[in-house]
Amino acid sequence: MIKSMTGYGKAVAETAQKKITVEIKSLNSKQFDLNTKVPWLYKEKELEIRNMISQLLDRGKIDFSIYFDMLEDEGIPVINKTVVKSYFRQLREMASELDVNVDDQIMPIIMRFPDSLKTEKPELTEDEWNLVRERIVESVNTLDLYRTTEGKSIEDDLRKRISGILECLAEVEIFEPGRIEKVREKLYSILCDNKGAENIDMNRFEQELIFYLERYDINEEKVRLKKHCEYFLETVESPAPNGKVLGFIAQEIGREINTLGSKANDASIQKLVVRMKDELEKIKEQTNNIL
Repeated sequence: MIKSMTGYGKAVAETAQKKITVEIKSLNSKQFDLNTKVPWLYKEKELEIRNMISQLLDRGKIDFSIYFDMLEDEGIPVINKTVVKSYFRQLREMASELDVNVDDQIMPIIMRFPDSLKTEKPELTEDEWNLVRERIVESVNTLDLYRTTEGKSIEDDLRKRISGILECLAEVEIFEPGRIEKVREKLYSILCDNKGAENIDMNRFEQELIFYLERYDINEEKVRLKKHCEYFLETVESPAPNGKVLGFIAQEIGREINTLGSKANDASIQKLVVRMKDELEKIKEQTNNIL
């Protein structure tokens, strides 16, 4: 089973005071790369959050965030009455000493003084954290389901590409007999032009031809290429994560295709090799996004 490294998950929870939203998304990466963005209220739980996500998800570039909207007045700054009264009393005493009037306009000035407003930060309750933790797991499960769904479409495409390579490989068989005959005729023509047909020892020619054609034999490459393709399809069905293994197999498939092309010495087979390389490039693009 294939899973994509790309995914998205979201979960929402509500308490009496706030609406909490948990979001997580992932892109392809060679390793596990987690970036978290959490409000001050959950900073004490950040390490636990990172451990939780790392246990639930495999590699990928993962962005995780929590944010909340206040539904009540909790967290809104309130007037620090004690401080404001102290400021007012001091200003009134100073005004009396300086023989100046203190009117109502002094209040906006006082409210700009330090600590005239205070914000009481609420504590994170155990009930709220349990709720958030459940939503984290829910968002991760949603992302994992997204990965599985996208992985299925990747798998269908990979099977199509491997099938294309195997079809081209089967077509090679059609041109192989003619390829050997063309090589034989070419070598014989070169000898005739240089030594004359009457001076050619046909027994020796056939012996040398066999030795020469061994360099152009592609049976081993065909067998290995077919086996690599079969192994690729087997690995596709193995449990995730299997993206790195599929990438290694794709490299081996590429080596056999390249060797096949270098030894083919035939225009028709070279065209098939080009088609196989095109399919392989699409496979490599897909394996880069497989978990």
